[in-house]
Amino acid sequence: MIFETAKTNYLNHLRIERGLSENTLGSYARDLTKFADFLHLRKLNFDSLSDEDITNFQVVLKQSKLSPTSINRTFSALKGFYKYCSLEHEVRNPISDVANAKIARKLPKALTIDEIESLLGAAKREGDASSLRDVAILEILYSTGARVSEVIGLNTGDVSVNRVENQEVSTIKLRGKGSKERIVPLGKYAVRALDDYQIRTRPLLSSKNSRSESALFLNNRGSRLSRQSAWNIVLEAAKVVGLEGKVSPHVFRHSYATHLLDGGADIRVVQELLGHSSVTTTQIYTLITIDKVRESYSAAHPRAR
Repeated sequence: MIFETAKTNYLNHLRIERGLSENTLGSYARDLTKFADFLHLRKLNFDSLSDEDITNFQVVLKQSKLSPTSINRTFSALKGFYKYCSLEHEVRNPISDVANAKIARKLPKALTIDEIESLLGAAKREGDASSLRDVAILEILYSTGARVSEVIGLNTGDVSVNRVENQEVSTIKLRGKGSKERIVPLGKYAVRALDDYQIRTRPLLSSKNSRSESALFLNNRGSRLSRQSAWNIVLEAAKVVGLEGKVSPHVFRHSYATHLLDGGADIRVVQELLGHSSVTTTQIYTLITIDKVRESYSAAHPRAR
């Protein structure tokens, strides 16, 4: 069997049957392309590899100076590929026993509340209608802990207002990894920013596109805002307040989770809000709060050091 055919079949399986996002599929495709290059250079067939061939591929990845995380991700893609091929085409799986490279555990970096507020304020630009959109995006990122890709995937119908015990509660529907949906509450600052954008800016942007666009956040041509454009909005705000080096694509998500736990939120609730399938993933944020407690103790207690 030809590798490219098997690769295409596998990616179609992930797209159609597993419902993975285009971003995730792109990552799988790039990892499998690395493997295809290795097979081509060594003149190997993917369906008749030895254990030594797999070891040689690991060596090639390490020599290319890939991080342990990237190497693990590549082998994760390969394991899924070979599992699929063994079931569908009875191809021997040569990497079922390959262990992941050890990775030093890194805590996600969260900004302080003051830093978050300065970022949110930096997006406001007098006389620029698009700044209302930018402020709304940043407020939603921090108010919901959403990923950037989830925010740009929002449609106008994903925002709801419900009455609970004689109070209006605004919620938003997010579509996460694997097309999993979750509904999270919106804070009053995010609701206000979103209302300003939808009333004052979105109609202007929508009028630039003759087609009806259901996307909540539009670019200056009236089409759905791209992931890169949304990320640039975050970066530009960071530049204004001198936080460029401290900002990552998940900075609002990390800060959201950390600030919730610092404020006493239950970890199971935070798990649901973030859309984590396992609480183990969420528990890494508890290490951040424990780290802060230890620092405070060390600095304040006379017999701590």
